[in-house]
Amino acid sequence: MPFPPERPAMPRLFTGLEIPADVGFSLSLKRGGLAGARWIEADDYHITLRFIGDIDQRQADDVADSLDSLGQSLRFPLRLTHLGTFGGDKPRALYAGIEPSDALNRLQAAQERVLQRAGLPPDGRKFVPHVTLARLRGASPGDVARFIADTGRFEPITFSVAHFVLFSSKDGVGGGPYVVEQTYPLSA
Repeated sequence: MPFPPERPAMPRLFTGLEIPADVGFSLSLKRGGLAGARWIEADDYHITLRFIGDIDQRQADDVADSLDSLGQSLRFPLRLTHLGTFGGDKPRALYAGIEPSDALNRLQAAQERVLQRAGLPPDGRKFVPHVTLARLRGASPGDVARFIADTGRFEPITFSVAHFVLFSSKDGVGGGPYVVEQTYPLSA
């Protein structure tokens, strides 16, 4: 399904899963109390499946059409289980981690295959599904560890994945706002 022709330039694209509003609200309660954190708005919480990047209109249409073929994938549950960080000794992001899911891995791998067939280069990054809660700048590993310990036990949150989306974003420092360009329902 082509993008509207009135769009002058194609924004940065990626595929992902939207986070239901009630789950987003629960995650947003973790906000605050961490120096150096730039908190992501709950409306922009998502799980990135495949970063696509900046592409031209023709390739964006090919990508959108290619993703249509994945609608026969089945719906599945997903479970958020813990808080974690990326960056090791220089933490750069705080996230909610996801329990391993074969269904999620299959969907991501299928997207990788169809997007490569649509002409995109392979994504060289390892798929680590997560919901970014905050971007960190200047937060010490000790402060981050204390924050995670002080937030208390992470009560697992389960939700059903009924579709995936093609998102766009403006080039910048990350964190949204993100726009849903197209939704791809999964089979019941």
